[in-house]
Amino acid sequence: MEKQEYEWVKQTRQILLDQCKELSENEFTTELGFGFQSIRDSLIHMAGCYHAWLGSFVLSETTAPLLTKEAISVMQIEDIRIYFQQADAYVDTVFNTFYGRFEEQIEKELSWKVDSGVIRKTPHQLLIHSITHEYHHKGQIAAMLRLLGYLPKNTDILGLPEKKFVDQ
Repeated sequence: MEKQEYEWVKQTRQILLDQCKELSENEFTTELGFGFQSIRDSLIHMAGCYHAWLGSFVLSETTAPLLTKEAISVMQIEDIRIYFQQADAYVDTVFNTFYGRFEEQIEKELSWKVDSGVIRKTPHQLLIHSITHEYHHKGQIAAMLRLLGYLPKNTDILGLPEKKFVDQ
């Protein structure tokens, strides 16, 4: 994976975050019965994956990567943008720290899960996992937006304007 490819992930995420910014507080937090229940909680869960696997497991920069239910319950879209910006910083650090060593095994227990046992993964595996995890939940959020009466905007990389796709 190249940094350019992750830039596309961030660009498509921004499309989704911009659309979510248009939602009322009630729409943003309505529990819809699947996924992580609400759009807000799903977005936080998406970012939390990067914090846990990259920030904690790969980089050891945090031992408490996931937010409490109390913290989540008061988060607004701007707080979530900041949480994603922190996740993006972890991704940048992984690219820089593991350049040429992306397939190096990391072996340790999860700081956020008691008695997890030893896990063996590479930075490459965990970056790809975090991205595919994000797209999985983006699909759920698109379904949630439809249930709320919105037409989800295109968040596929191929839907990026040609200028963004080429110039970045």
